[in-house]
Amino acid sequence: MKKVLIGIVVVIALICVALFSTYNGLVASNENVTGKWSQVENQLQRRSDLIPNLVNTVKGYAAHETEVFKNVSDARAKLAGATTVADKAAANGELSGALSRLLAISENYPQLKANQNFSQLQDELAGTENRLAVARRDYNNAAQSFNAKVKSFPTNIIAGMFGFGPRDYFKADEGAKAVPKVKF
Repeated sequence: MKKVLIGIVVVIALICVALFSTYNGLVASNENVTGKWSQVENQLQRRSDLIPNLVNTVKGYAAHETEVFKNVSDARAKLAGATTVADKAAANGELSGALSRLLAISENYPQLKANQNFSQLQDELAGTENRLAVARRDYNNAAQSFNAKVKSFPTNIIAGMFGFGPRDYFKADEGAKAVPKVKF
């Protein structure tokens, strides 16, 4: 009888250790995804902060391009107001298209292309776009790893008990797949 009781206690202890270990692994993985997402948001904010300087520099040379400036401003505001991963991805695509049109304006203004401030801002924006691409990739990799854990048996049982669900991926919107057509 005593051996049976010890065996039951050992089995319960092993189950508890497995439960705690799985739960802690889910928490750590979830926090990793959250941290990676904050890096995406950090780079989106960096790009958003660069845009007014870029727009103001272009305005000095191409004041009559008001529609392009409005599109950039509207897309930037939409990105700032987005709350979900999907909304941020869609707003990011819209802003990228508007920025492409803004940068295309420089082709019509040789003085603007030669402006040191404009060149520096373009370089900073390109660097930020690269950082943003890395942050999105890292976030999607972390989300993929977390989603695989949450969906795997028997972790899915524990994940369901404690409210862990799959995380959304940062996906480019459909318009990002097409090459923007810029006409003046």
